[in-house]
Amino acid sequence: MLASAQTSWFILRTCISERLTYRADFAFATLVRFLPIVTQVFLWSAVYAGNETQRLNGYTYRNMVAYALLVMVGRAFSSMPGLAAGIARDVRDGTIKKYLTQPVDMLAYLFWARVAHKLVYYVVATGPFVLVFYLCRGYFEQTPDLITIAAFAYALALAFLIGFLMECLIGFISFWFLEVSSLIFIFMMINYFLSGHMVPLDWLPGLFQRWPAVQEIARQTMTCLPFQYLAYVPASILLGKLQGHDLAWQLAVGTGWVVLLLAANRLVFNRGVRRYSAFGG
Repeated sequence: MLASAQTSWFILRTCISERLTYRADFAFATLVRFLPIVTQVFLWSAVYAGNETQRLNGYTYRNMVAYALLVMVGRAFSSMPGLAAGIARDVRDGTIKKYLTQPVDMLAYLFWARVAHKLVYYVVATGPFVLVFYLCRGYFEQTPDLITIAAFAYALALAFLIGFLMECLIGFISFWFLEVSSLIFIFMMINYFLSGHMVPLDWLPGLFQRWPAVQEIARQTMTCLPFQYLAYVPASILLGKLQGHDLAWQLAVGTGWVVLLLAANRLVFNRGVRRYSAFGG
């Protein structure tokens, strides 16, 4: 256990150093990601036509802007740019051999490397996040209590773990398929809709309101999938839309998804390694 902890710390420290090598470029790319916030404010202002009392699917204009801001926080934890594509590239060019010939668990290495990436990102982005939320504090209608804040923090941890494990699972499929870029693109599109990144998931079943049976199936399907934990669930918690029994149930289901996805990653990786033929350098 001690050796494992030392190895994890070494991986984390090394990956942080790598991220800081081009810190100016990294910081600029991080700050540019805040520009869409202005677009979101103008977009929802146009949708609601400036009417702050109007409700669409249970959301006022202020609710929607607050939701968009919280989704940005959730996506900062759950997004894993380049992870699946990097795994597929390592499998394709033979780089993955280093994980098979050295006493380093690939999934653990990828985890700590991604933790390092996020830590550097948070250090750079904390200031802009604080400034944005301070300037937009008027869009939040209530102050969350300590239980809600704790649940929100736990939901963000779930968002990170579920996002990481799903991306790894997509990447490990490259053991069976030479090219998975199309699969990654499809996954990203599904993720964008079903995570609540585009609009709250409350809105999507309303598209089928003419067909009540289809609407109920759509609602049940979305509440069972893990995508909602990447953005929608954390935002809904802090907005007060998930409370009491519903909140406890959602967090329990999210924890179950982490366990299930971890087991799936282990299974797919072990099966993939058995059929893997090493090529490249």
